[in-house]
Amino acid sequence: MRFRAAVLRSYEKPFTVEEVALRTDPAPGEILVEIAGCGMCRTDLAVRRSAGRSPLPAVLGHEGAGVVVRAGGGPDTAVGVGDHVVLSFDSCGHCDNCRGAAPAYCDSFASLNLFGGRAEDPPRLTDAAGGALAPRWFGQSSFAEYALVPARNAVRVDPALPLHLLGPLGCGFLTGAGAVLNTFAAGPGDTLVVLGAGAVGLAAVMAATAAGALTVAVDRHPGRLALAERFGATPLPATTAGLAERVRRLTGGGARYALDTIASAPLVNDALRALRPTGSLGLVARLHTALPLEPGTLDRGRSIRHLCEGDAVPSLLIPLLIRLWQAGRFPFDQLVRTYPLADINEAERDCDAGRVVKPVLLPAGRSR
Repeated sequence: MRFRAAVLRSYEKPFTVEEVALRTDPAPGEILVEIAGCGMCRTDLAVRRSAGRSPLPAVLGHEGAGVVVRAGGGPDTAVGVGDHVVLSFDSCGHCDNCRGAAPAYCDSFASLNLFGGRAEDPPRLTDAAGGALAPRWFGQSSFAEYALVPARNAVRVDPALPLHLLGPLGCGFLTGAGAVLNTFAAGPGDTLVVLGAGAVGLAAVMAATAAGALTVAVDRHPGRLALAERFGATPLPATTAGLAERVRRLTGGGARYALDTIASAPLVNDALRALRPTGSLGLVARLHTALPLEPGTLDRGRSIRHLCEGDAVPSLLIPLLIRLWQAGRFPFDQLVRTYPLADINEAERDCDAGRVVKPVLLPAGRSR
């Protein structure tokens, strides 16, 4: 079958929206999804800085949502034709971490999600001239009208929901909310400082407010801080002198938890100093340089670890976030701006410039 997709052919050049061909039907355990909307995540844009580690040309996109139009069957296919689904990251399902309800730490996570699929997988997505395209970005490649995905990536949702808005629940919003609800298990009386009020950070703020925790949000953009305040956080400019001491005062002696979404070494050290004894810092942003920890930052039982995908089991967390949204306690839709798929380069520019928190791309021929 042939359909339109956004193809990234060069690390430096814009996306091109072009006709592509899918040369296989769903295999057992796979489904073909007609995409209603796909969020644009910072991880998609980071491919441009991946120093050749992510194969091009490729169809990116990993926050898709849509309707199942074909299913390959098999014991692992829990969704069927006509189901509305939110797509999340890929995992093997049988390694120790997958069996232990930690699919974000799957032994095959890198090969399944980041590098175009495993070498043994035959080419199945090509351009109009027959050239192979890397087809398995996070098991989805959903900057397209259709995506062929493993059924274990898909979470069934109520067809009455606005499907085109739900895709970011599969990654960006799942990551921030999952850090709060899963990793930290934050609740009433807990204190949290969030570094960065982008999509992940604001999702963390919303989840913390829903959980009854007190939150301080740190960012350099006044508009982002205003959003964080709307969602229940105390805003604190990143340029504040004595940032750690200010956080300690705002949180009554130090935050129990901190979440970094920026990957700024000075702010990471500030966050560690802002923690109370035995406090924990989670890193979700990827550091590209060495992280020099200043003396004393890990004293008194403080800890630091990297978090992947909010430590989430998507089939559990996505329905929870939808229920919170329906109750008015996780208003993620207020962060979304939609763009036609044809305007993907405008969406990328707006995202880079901070003019939009969460762009969502709608396939060609649809506007909302």
